Amino acid sequence: MSPDAQYPIGRFETPESISAGEVRNAITMLADTPSLLRNAVGGLKPPRLTVPYRPGGWTIQQVVHHLADSHMNAFVRFRLALTEDWPTIKVYDEAAWAELHDSLAPIEWSLELIESLHARWIMLLFSLKDAQWKCGYVHPERGRVALDVAVLHYAWHSQHHLAHITHLRAREGW
Repeated sequence: MSPDAQYPIGRFETPESISAGEVRNAITMLADTPSLLRNAVGGLKPPRLTVPYRPGGWTIQQVVHHLADSHMNAFVRFRLALTEDWPTIKVYDEAAWAELHDSLAPIEWSLELIESLHARWIMLLFSLKDAQWKCGYVHPERGRVALDVAVLHYAWHSQHHLAHITHLRAREGW
């Protein structure tokens, strides 16, 4: 097993400055995520969906549902940041959410949710004016997060979990 199985693309690092091109690239990644995710899990059926991507890690099924959970929260965070003055957002226990009973639901439900959610999110992101990218929210653990940083973070988040799935498939020869 690769020593980078937990962080196959590395950890997210907040850049000191963010260009408009980097924001556009992040939006493109988020726009591509639904089809990339569908391709990454294409043809997988149980029991492969219940294989963890690393020892102690989530199963493929949990990763797909986690992406839906996380990106639903992200969409709400963006909307709050655009309509309130630096709101403090609520964090959630991702590991506990991954253990809830609905994590056993068919992945198709979350794939469809991600497709629709990302369509709306991308529509919102493309509408933002330059000044709006400097709006943000207060994360109780990370402090102030501007939307330009958040969009880069969620693009990284998509790639991070896609890599969990694709690296597992490559390692197992699926």
